[in-house]
Amino acid sequence: MTAATPSRASLLTLPDSHGLATLARQLRRYEPPPSSGQTDWQQHETPGSSETSVGQRSNYARASVLICLFEGGDYDGDLRVRLTKRASTLSSHPGDVSLPGGKREEGDADDVAKALREAKEEIGLGPSLVEVVTVLQPYATKIGIMVVPVVGILFDKNAYRPATNPAEVEVIFDAPLEMFLQDENRSGGVDGREVSAPSFQLSNSR
Repeated sequence: MTAATPSRASLLTLPDSHGLATLARQLRRYEPPPSSGQTDWQQHETPGSSETSVGQRSNYARASVLICLFEGGDYDGDLRVRLTKRASTLSSHPGDVSLPGGKREEGDADDVAKALREAKEEIGLGPSLVEVVTVLQPYATKIGIMVVPVVGILFDKNAYRPATNPAEVEVIFDAPLEMFLQDENRSGGVDGREVSAPSFQLSNSR
């Protein structure tokens, strides 16, 4: 896993009691489920994807997204997630809310490098500002994409100057991390349409 050089405010410079430092240490201890002899794409299957044939799963395209966490307010412990609204001119999922990311390309060293590169291209978030702490269990979608969530922490939020790429992103905003952890915010679809993953009703975003 390739990690960028940490920003000036990093895990090493924060006290143990600091919210982001505590979260980073907890996330670094994350271990994906054991493979049990399965191939990489099999061990990262999600419940409900069994109707897709084995041959189809092995041909999944691979993509990475960056879950960029930071403290809101005056570093008051309000953990937030950086999100985007996709450009309305895009051919796929125009106007959808998403995380920075995209499909892995030949020149990408690994999933982390891909997520960081896309964050730089889409929202102007330099890799040196992000401290990658873990890579979560990939999620196999029903449209043939294996999505790899890369978790990074923006310790020095004041060093980040948002810059949208208008060809890909219409708006950059953020929402509370806690919102994604509460079951009452989950739903099985969007605007009456069924989706292949939980969806969330955004509130308290900015």
